[in-house]
Amino acid sequence: MPGPLLAITISESAKRGFWAGPRLILGHGILELALIAALAAGLSKFMDNEFVLAIVGVVGGVILLGMGSLTVWRGSQKTTALPSAEPQQASRSGRLVITGILGSISNPYWFIWWVTLGTTYLVWSFSLGIAGIASFFTGHILADLLWYALVAFVVATGRKIMNDVAYRILLVVCGVALLGLGGYFLVSSSGFFMG
Repeated sequence: MPGPLLAITISESAKRGFWAGPRLILGHGILELALIAALAAGLSKFMDNEFVLAIVGVVGGVILLGMGSLTVWRGSQKTTALPSAEPQQASRSGRLVITGILGSISNPYWFIWWVTLGTTYLVWSFSLGIAGIASFFTGHILADLLWYALVAFVVATGRKIMNDVAYRILLVVCGVALLGLGGYFLVSSSGFFMG
């Protein structure tokens, strides 16, 4: 399902080039590896709770609203220009990894997938021991990497035909998508507390 990580990948790849996609997925992969370890240790019982999912939805919605607002604001500034295609400094790489973590964890559907399908796949892989878990994680992350690398490649190569106005429009569209997702998550999750 298209979500925050896709919108962030499009925005960051337009700004920083192809390697933004794999760096974002590195953050996503670090988060998923930590979650797999936690699920193996028994976290799945805690996550399968409506109150916990509602809290995750509200917090994730607020984070997405903040990210979306900043992206729309940046896109609406006439001084915002398409950055040069030159690679960014190493410090930016670390920021993209952290953004990959935040973009993933702010999506309540990510939690829902892990509570349902992800945990089921993980339990099936337990029967093969560490090799099964490693195989599941590797296959899952490689699928994510291939998809987001393709998206990053298409967006980064499209930079050659993009001007500053198109770049600002792309930022606003991605920011609005983040705002829409954040608002949806916030409203649907806050219903738990009002009901």
